[in-house]
Formats: sequence, C-alpha cells, structure tokens
Amino acid sequence: MNNQIFITATGTDVGKTFISALLVKTAREHGINCGYFKPVLSGALIKDGKLWAGDCEYVKETAKLDIETKKLSSYVFEQAVSPHLAARMNNVSIDLEKIKSDYAGIKANYDYMLTEGAGGIICPVEITEKRTLLLEDIIKSITNDVIIVSQSGLGSINSAVLTVKYAQSKGINVKGIILNNFDKNDVMHRDNLEQIKKLTGCKILCTVETGAKTLNLNKEELLGFFK
Repeated sequence: MNNQIFITATGTDVGKTFISALLVKTAREHGINCGYFKPVLSGALIKDGKLWAGDCEYVKETAKLDIETKKLSSYVFEQAVSPHLAARMNNVSIDLEKIKSDYAGIKANYDYMLTEGAGGIICPVEITEKRTLLLEDIIKSITNDVIIVSQSGLGSINSAVLTVKYAQSKGINVKGIILNNFDKNDVMHRDNLEQIKKLTGCKILCTVETGAKTLNLNKEELLGFFK
C-alpha cells in the first residue's frame, strides 16, 4: 500500500487547500491517522512580524492536527507569485532533498499522508540557468499518485482535460478528480461532470459544494484514494 496521495489542481485558487483540509479532516474523523504537508507555499501573510503560512494553518486547524504549523512546509514566501519567482525574489534556492527530508520527518508520525502542491500541475518551483524544477518533480519524489481538484463551472472541461492529459504524459497516475464548488441544481455543473468523466476516463471521486464542512465519503472510499 502506497499510503500517500498528492493533491494538485487545474489552476490557482481552485480550492486545493480547502479540499485538502476536508480530506484530512474527514479521514481523521473516520479514525484514519492522516497527516498533511505542503512543500512550498507562496502568498504567506505577516503575523506578529513573522511569515504566517495561512494554508498550512487552515488545514491544521480544520483537521485538528497536533503539530507545529512551521513543520508543515519546507519553504514559505510572502510574495503571492509562482514559487520560482518567490524564491528568486528572496534569493533562495529550493532544495528537493530538503523537501524530501522534511516530508519524511512528518510522514513518520502518520499512517497516511496527503501532500498539497502549489498552483496548477504545471507549476515552476525553481528556474535557473542550471536547472528547472517543476511541481511534477516534487510529485514524483513523494508519490506518483495524484488527485486533481477542478472547479465545476464554465471552462472546467477544458482545464480538467488538459491537466489530466499533461499529468499522464509525464507518467503521473491520476487517481481521480474532485469537483469543487459543485451545485447539483446547476445543469452546466452536472453536464461538466459527465463530460469531464467521459473525456478524461477518470473517476469523479466526489463533488463538494461551496462552504462544505465535511465530505460525503466513507472510510473505505477514503482509504481507496491512498491505494
């Protein structure tokens, strides 16, 4: 059993952190010892003179994880830009080995791990004259299995299909898709679900309504995400 899953998305502000928090929360409510990690976070706030990793704090509080927030991410940047640019602006070199080491330290405390990426699937983490580090490199260093978070409204078919096809072209296994901000009463949302499922060949793992507090998933379904 792999016991690890990576959450990516069709783009920025699609709801990765919201979905990640609900997944970890629901898993733990079912008695699954699930942890969380976000390798690189940009767009942090300043709180009491220090960088505040809001995404990590949100997941921690939602899922009631007993761990220091600062341990949940290897790199935290204030600038709300792509990680590669944030790293450059702070004169920081992102070390994949540090990410792997930090992740292993967190993973030792949990039976299952959910890792959240930054931005969409094609997210540059560091670009220099010597190398290009992309989100897919981080994914493959942790697990080859991803769940893709997609919006449900206009444009979702195109972005979901492109994201799945790109991931698969890189040898990444797409376990399925979660549709966020889904309105079952919206005919377009319902049709988008059917077309995304048909055109990608991927399972729609669940739909999540705006502001949901939990996920309608049983323990066996959740465990299946990690297998």
